[in-house]
Amino acid sequence: MSRLLYMRNLRPDRLRALSTPNVCGFASSSVGLQFEWEDPLASKSLLTSDELVISETAERYCQERLLPRVLQAYRDEHYDPSILREMGELGLLGATISGYDCAGVSTVAGGLITRAVERVDSGYRSGMSVQSSLVMGGINDFGTTELKERYLPDMAKGKLLGAFGLTEPDHGSDPGSMETTARPHPRKQGYFLLSGAKTWITNSPIADVLLVWAKLQETGKIRGFLVDRRDCPPGTLETPAIKNKNGLRASITGMIQLDDCPVRQENMFPDVEGLRGPFTCLNSARYGIAFGTMGALEDCISRARTYALERKQFKGNPIAKYQLVQKKLADAATDAAYGTIAAIQVGRLKDQGKAAPEMISMIKRQNCDKALQNARLLQEIFGGNAVSDEYGIGRHVANLFVTQTYEGQSDIHSLIIGRAITGLQAFV
Repeated sequence: MSRLLYMRNLRPDRLRALSTPNVCGFASSSVGLQFEWEDPLASKSLLTSDELVISETAERYCQERLLPRVLQAYRDEHYDPSILREMGELGLLGATISGYDCAGVSTVAGGLITRAVERVDSGYRSGMSVQSSLVMGGINDFGTTELKERYLPDMAKGKLLGAFGLTEPDHGSDPGSMETTARPHPRKQGYFLLSGAKTWITNSPIADVLLVWAKLQETGKIRGFLVDRRDCPPGTLETPAIKNKNGLRASITGMIQLDDCPVRQENMFPDVEGLRGPFTCLNSARYGIAFGTMGALEDCISRARTYALERKQFKGNPIAKYQLVQKKLADAATDAAYGTIAAIQVGRLKDQGKAAPEMISMIKRQNCDKALQNARLLQEIFGGNAVSDEYGIGRHVANLFVTQTYEGQSDIHSLIIGRAITGLQAFV
């Protein structure tokens, strides 16, 4: 459709169909079938017709609108907030949420969107994931109807930007030890005062709404608060950018510094306390990362394949002719195919309410690890040219190190899985 607005025009009956796989079959005979290196295990056959169109819509936007500007954005460490407005026009933000001007698509369709975005750059996917899964998802899961109506429609359009404040300078993998506090306002009834610091927060310097997790000073219980920048007096909220990053340079990262910042009590999530709230948000985002990193790996495979076919060495042969190069490509294509199939399976289970958190830990850990490992090996195909940012492979490698680290570093997810296998807690 014109301007790629397919998702904005999906009828409710079409949206409901997204949760029911309508598998597109192959011909009954295997005669004449050809191996497709871009989809080695025919994962497209597991998608509904609507999911295929959503994937094509997202891919077209990302390749036509994001890819041409990513190189300069990465060099300049610059993120253009208009990207989220563009995504909002297409219905890509908060896509799995139903109502509030969101598209209401399946979990798998949401994963396909993240894969398309991360095929261009992990930083662009990070900006979208924070907006969609962490902040909009948190409001949708735990906010009151008034909060949903106030924030979700404008966030779905990219008119309001969000950030998610959990990680602190001294508490990364141990969020339960957070030091950010919330105490009742001594002079203003119906308000809390938030104080503390969060760090490595995607979108914070440009965010209008910040979902901050803090401990109630009186009880020590962790609660979620929506900090609306428009309501914060000068000096109570600062969100300085963190510059000179080695990865995710095409996204914007910062801190959240709160100094008795007043927040209305009605902006506190009413019915969730402890780490269940932030971990629920993180699980949705981790699923997007698991699917998204497969897009980055697929782009690395495509770039390495093209380079290997064009680069000629040793009597004019393309280096793609040689065994070591072919093995690198075969290993990477296999891991990308397996990772994509696993992400689709977990997405289907998630929509059925059957996805245990450990399943998401497993695919987040495995897909991030394999994407990084293979990207590093594919980088070797480029030889000295890999140092040039114009080849793109080094940018993916730098980004994928971050995806392996944030929202649960791979070693932490291995302990989550190990606990589920053995019943024994290895964190303490």
